Formats: sequence, C-alpha cells, structure tokens
Amino acid sequence: MSKTATKTADFIENVEFPTFDASKATDQFRAFAEKGVEQSKEVYGKLKSGAETTQKALETTFETAKTSGSDLALKSISAARSNAELGFAHLEALVGVKSVSDFIELQTAFVRKGTEAAVAQAKDLQASASKAAEDVAKPMKDVFEKALKDLKVA
Repeated sequence: MSKTATKTADFIENVEFPTFDASKATDQFRAFAEKGVEQSKEVYGKLKSGAETTQKALETTFETAKTSGSDLALKSISAARSNAELGFAHLEALVGVKSVSDFIELQTAFVRKGTEAAVAQAKDLQASASKAAEDVAKPMKDVFEKALKDLKVA
C-alpha cells in the first residue's frame, strides 16, 4: 500500500462520526407539534370569542338603527302632518278675508308660525338624528375600544 493510502485508512479508523438518536428528534418534534396545536387552539378561541362579540354588537347596532330610523320617520310624518294642518287652517282663514290689510296680517302671521314651526321641527329632528347616530355607533365603538385595549395588554 502506498503511504497516502495508509494515512487515509488510519485517519478513517480514528474518525468518529456523530451518532443520530432518532428518539430525541422524535421527542423534540412531538413537543414542537404539541406546542403548535396548543397555540392554534388558543388563537382559535380568541378569534371565536371576538367573532361572537362582534356578531352581538352588529345585531345590537342593526336593531338600534331600525328603532332609530322608525322614530325619525314618525317625527318626520308628524312634522309633515303639522305643516299640512297649519296650511289648511291658513287656507280656511283666507276664505274669510274681507280686506287687503286682513290678508297681509293673516299672511304675515302664517309665515311667522310656519317659520317658527320649521325651526322647532328642524331642531327636534337634528337632536333625534344626533342621538340616533350615537346610539347606532355605540355598540361597535365599545367593541373596537375593547379590542384596542386587549391588543395593548397583549
């Protein structure tokens, strides 16, 4: 044998190759998989809880929107009815006018009453619409604030 071949054979005999213990690798893989499953269950639980909370908030929001819309519609109908009654009363009064000065006085009073009623109705509708907007937005606002608070904690 040549000198190089002898050295190579001696080197190979003296080299120790690391042994691979499959049981340790299996245990590590199992622990990793179990941890992943545990984390997945935890995340799923949080997502499910968040989805249920959001669903309840949406249901409350839609119910509030329905109620608020009905209230606003009833107020609008009431205002229209009041304005129509005011107009018919004015027409009845106009039929009995005997002079131009009575007509001007009656017309001035009608315009003043109509303007006052319109201002009062607008204020009432604006207040109702603002309250409705707040009531409709409140459930989703609460859910959003809770989610932000939870994120800050995490």
